[in-house]
Amino acid sequence: MCGIVGIMGGEPVADRLLDGLKRLEYRGYDSAGICTIHDDRFDRRRAPGKLKNLAQRLAEEPLAGMAGIAHTRWATHGAPTEDNAHPHIVGDVVVVHNGIIENFKPLRDELIAQGREFRSQTDTEVVAHLIAREIENGAAPRAALATVLPMLHGAFALGVMVRTHPDLLLGARLGAPLTVGYGDGENYLGSDALALAPLTQRIAYLEEGDWVAITREAVEIYDRDNNAVTRPIVNSGASGQLIDKGNHRHFMQKEIYEQPVVVAQTLRSYLRPLESKVALPDMDFDLSAIERVAIVACGTASYVGMIGKYWIEQLARVPVEVDVASEYRYRDPVLLPNTLGIVISQSGETADTLAALRHMRAAGVTTAGIINVPTSSMAREVDLLMPTHAGPEIGVASTKAFTCQLAVMAAFAANLARAKGRLGDEADVVQQLQQVPEAMSEALGHDGDIEAMAPKIAAARDVLYLGRGPEFPLALEGALKLKEISYIHAEGYASGEMKHGPIALIDEAVPLIVIAPSGPLFDKTVSNMQEAQARGAQVVLISDAEGIAQAGENTIATIEMPKVAPLIAPLVYAVPVQLLAYHVAVAKGTDVDQPRNLAKSVTVE
Repeated sequence: MCGIVGIMGGEPVADRLLDGLKRLEYRGYDSAGICTIHDDRFDRRRAPGKLKNLAQRLAEEPLAGMAGIAHTRWATHGAPTEDNAHPHIVGDVVVVHNGIIENFKPLRDELIAQGREFRSQTDTEVVAHLIAREIENGAAPRAALATVLPMLHGAFALGVMVRTHPDLLLGARLGAPLTVGYGDGENYLGSDALALAPLTQRIAYLEEGDWVAITREAVEIYDRDNNAVTRPIVNSGASGQLIDKGNHRHFMQKEIYEQPVVVAQTLRSYLRPLESKVALPDMDFDLSAIERVAIVACGTASYVGMIGKYWIEQLARVPVEVDVASEYRYRDPVLLPNTLGIVISQSGETADTLAALRHMRAAGVTTAGIINVPTSSMAREVDLLMPTHAGPEIGVASTKAFTCQLAVMAAFAANLARAKGRLGDEADVVQQLQQVPEAMSEALGHDGDIEAMAPKIAAARDVLYLGRGPEFPLALEGALKLKEISYIHAEGYASGEMKHGPIALIDEAVPLIVIAPSGPLFDKTVSNMQEAQARGAQVVLISDAEGIAQAGENTIATIEMPKVAPLIAPLVYAVPVQLLAYHVAVAKGTDVDQPRNLAKSVTVE
């Protein structure tokens, strides 16, 4: 959520700042702005809405200056207006901020009582006033920032410049990521390595509580106790080229089609076909000693955890708890000895999940993470990193990250089962997982059929999804995808729960999407589906040829999938679920890649 780019440069920075913001668009935002220092004054351009609006402002009123900061904002306090857009200027101070200052109201009240005037509704302006107050009282910029940081409660990444010190760029982080970039006669600040990739590959990740002073010649990093520290400079490996959609209409469509490749890349890291073995990265704890698994995640990633619960308990016979991360700490969970805590996150910076991870670590629990960004906060803090290899995911609604997370979860379940002596035929598991990319490609072959029937769903106000076993969480994921990008109200249910209440919602105007691969759970699912059909339900059946032949009659549409083993069905059936949401959203004309009110990386609780 939100994005920061700062440049202490040797040449004009406005165009490069705008380019950095374009690389952060995937995070989600609803306003943007840039401020530079030139001729001993601040010069600022801001605009609500998309970056094209800011770009137009810059074209009409160019910005000079060789130092500046830029920001994309996702509104938390105050509407997405120009006045609320960052950067915020107070006196000689300009600030950009990702996150939330939880105690902003008492701080704001104190500042107003002192006669200070606010021009926005944001929590961020409080930070600018606090730093400006310290500087007006005689503090140097570094000292002012160091004094203010302990006053702030919540999560933040900050970029700060002071008009009277035009050769200094300050940054700080607590609970939200921030990266320093090292150049030749220039240095940089950014929300992530992707934002800085065109500028430099040499970066350092600030640790929790760090703050930094950046000049053109040097970078000085301090910890939360204001002690000078050294953070490793690494090669980011991020591409300097802007990621494009290729021949696809949207990033989401492109990322759906990338799944056979990225899932194959991910599985390649975990499968040893010649040895008929599923492997994990090296770990410094005994997997066989694990007696309980606690999985914590948000949104789509939490459904990976729910599917993982089925796999782990069936294969390894180890009990599993799955929690939504935002609730985890607040229910005061009982953490027993020999528990493995698993966090799942695409970005590795999801605030609720990161807080849950730290809660588990503080309780002495061994932790693992299924994460797509190996340099993220979570990736650096878990005891065992199990990386996905999805590559950058730009569409806000997760697709390829989801299936890559599932692939890693399946590999983990198999490893735990082997460690517990309960896996059975490991060669068969390896063979099944190897079949996933080809089966996903075959599923993509039905894209045209799904597009053709999407208008039938697009006309609905409400949609229900049904699944049983591991396909129940997939029904939840299908409903979430439809909600996210088409704005149609949708709910997912375990198919056996229909008669316990939700069947009251069924009528001819409510489509019912049934996810039912043939197999041991098929007859039960179809029985629940037929109860709904008897009450006028308009059913779309997603199954294989055998299932469609048996139960496809009296449906408004069928989507045929390849016949696959139950273990890998969730990975394959994710494809039609994603494509259906995508084509419905396109039919409705919504913003598929950046749906309203949503951010890619939620870095506040």
